[in-house]
Amino acid sequence: MPDDYRVVVVSDIHYASEGEQARRGYEARVIQNWSQKLFVRLFRQFIWLKDPLGHNHLLDRFLAAAGAGDLVVVNGDYSCDSAFVGLSDDAAFASAQFVLGRLRERFADRLVAGFGDHELGKTSLFGGVGGLRLASWERSCGELGLEPFWRRELGPWVLLGVVSSLIALPVFGPDTLPAERAGWEALRAAHLARIREAFAGLRPDQRVVLFCHDPTAVPFLWREPEVRSRLDQLERTIIGHLHTPLILWKSRLLAGMPPIGFLGNSVRRMTTALNEARYWRNFKVTLCHSLAGCQLLKDGGFGELRLRADGTAAQWRVHPLPW
Repeated sequence: MPDDYRVVVVSDIHYASEGEQARRGYEARVIQNWSQKLFVRLFRQFIWLKDPLGHNHLLDRFLAAAGAGDLVVVNGDYSCDSAFVGLSDDAAFASAQFVLGRLRERFADRLVAGFGDHELGKTSLFGGVGGLRLASWERSCGELGLEPFWRRELGPWVLLGVVSSLIALPVFGPDTLPAERAGWEALRAAHLARIREAFAGLRPDQRVVLFCHDPTAVPFLWREPEVRSRLDQLERTIIGHLHTPLILWKSRLLAGMPPIGFLGNSVRRMTTALNEARYWRNFKVTLCHSLAGCQLLKDGGFGELRLRADGTAAQWRVHPLPW
């Protein structure tokens, strides 16, 4: 038996295929209000990412730096989702397909490929364009082989991966098409049933590491008795989505703020998540940086989880990929 297990974690790769590269300025083009367009431009230039399509080279740097691991977990967001409808868009699909091809070639059966939010689609920040599409779900599971719910065991450790957008569907409901809402509700019910079964079936000697891309889902997991009753066995929950510790820090600072419903769907969605961010503490939320991080700090990287074979301890380390 090894002294410990090594799990490499990468999230928010956001690769841009040629089709997505051809859409430079895609975010601003769907915004009609000039003040909102100016805000997005300034936010991207100085804080978030000046060129969201300009970081493809970081995939190669990750592949070179990752080393060997007992598992390599991808915690979602393979493409730039430049059409805002997930992998039902051919250009975004090509981005994700390329990334997964490279990862599978490098890591083979040690790779575990899970879901982020951009695989399924996401309404643009101010333009109100796009959203979740069932075609993206079907393409992600069928053509790309992403695992909606996954489970791996390493000695006493149980690693579980879930789809945050399904769990938090009550928040993302306005992002779905009315004709597809019943389909999404059925997928959510089936997904929650598998999560309940997994937590209820844990042995007392097992420890859990949960992979959940978007922490918006965490309060909904807290409402599940089977999950809540096993939180003493939860070592940590590894998230992505926020890209940088700067956003995680601000999210914790704003935890409990009231939802804002009059500034558009995206603001409603984010403030609803922040309203219940106090539950993140119970799940021991740990952020896996995006490969690029943010423009302000240039703090991208990937994570490494060391799990003691006797189940007594886990250590998290960030490997920086500075610009």
